[in-house]
Amino acid sequence: MDVIIQGHDLKVTDALEIYTRKKLDRLDRYLPNITELRVDLSHERTKRGEDLAIAQITIRHIRGAILRAQEKSPGDINSAINSAVDKMYRQIQRFKGKHIRKGRERFTATIEELNTAEQIPDVEEFVEEPQLENGQQNEIMRRKEVAVAAMNEAEAVEQMELLGHSFFMFFNATTGSVNVLYKRTSGGYGVLVPRVE
Repeated sequence: MDVIIQGHDLKVTDALEIYTRKKLDRLDRYLPNITELRVDLSHERTKRGEDLAIAQITIRHIRGAILRAQEKSPGDINSAINSAVDKMYRQIQRFKGKHIRKGRERFTATIEELNTAEQIPDVEEFVEEPQLENGQQNEIMRRKEVAVAAMNEAEAVEQMELLGHSFFMFFNATTGSVNVLYKRTSGGYGVLVPRVE
């Protein structure tokens, strides 16, 4: 398992790297066949002037599934790491709880993985993140490159549910273009297919 730890506007000291690796050390025991584990650590200053420490953990599984957890904590990066690891345990539990359906084995844990994985320790309930302040400007605050994998729409639904997102961008192997899958407020899903005019 490759572990990548990066700091954005934050220096990753030896002590911080050792602490982070120690916290992540058990994840591959709970979910075998992790190919890459990436941790992005950063600081963000809010409009109220408080510093937020942000920890984002991304796991890539051998079959292509992606699990991601992000947590923000006022000031303390270790607290953000702890919360993100707890949230990742819940993501792993959801991944392991998926039932295998024909053609959708990519985003479910195999029987072998379930048998070799250790039981995840109990974690506290997820606390909702604070909502954005009123009056925040409509400007692009972050630009992010996204690696898209070729998959069909059913696999995209599985991956989006695994991530816990309300939308998911993927390369649709059927249409040969990048599509965006989203949850409809009235229920079900929608797919945005680009058309150049």
